Amino acid sequence: MPMRGVTLEMSVPLSCCAFPFRPWTINRVSFSVHSQLMKRTGHDARVSIIVEFFVAPDDTSASLALQTGPGRAFESLLVGNFDPVVAVVEWECLLAGGSFEELVEAGEPRIVAAQDNGGGVVLAISPRLSTALADATHSRLSDVASSWTRLRAEDGEVIDTEIADAIVGDLAALVSSARRQNQNVYCRVA
Repeated sequence: MPMRGVTLEMSVPLSCCAFPFRPWTINRVSFSVHSQLMKRTGHDARVSIIVEFFVAPDDTSASLALQTGPGRAFESLLVGNFDPVVAVVEWECLLAGGSFEELVEAGEPRIVAAQDNGGGVVLAISPRLSTALADATHSRLSDVASSWTRLRAEDGEVIDTEIADAIVGDLAALVSSARRQNQNVYCRVA
């Protein structure tokens, strides 16, 4: 169990992900839906990225992590080289139901802070996804990780199942910790 102020680090080797990213094939979602998501977040997943999930008390505090990351001020999970903007929507679909299009049209993932010109972005993990992650059994989280790797493989992105299982499981642990502290989980993409 991570402690406040401790950063958990897990590297996703570059070899586990096939880039360039193919935004026109995202989970058989139309190019226009994915373009809408990319335009709203300013995020271009066709490049290598750093993904940092972190706990913060509110949006204002979370937005301060945009430039330099959460550092030691917030409990965090550092991963990388997958598209978290798409992943959080896919995870919510897999854990809580609904379609990718419906979630994007509803404004998910919600942007807390963003840099101009496609720079970094801080996203809020939705309450619905947070609840689903915190309430899921280890077996359910493993099933979601396996399903996520299959979705990504259908779109030409290869993510190792063990790495996916660790990412989803560690994120669920982070969300559970945040809930015990009456805080939220955010995602910084750089």
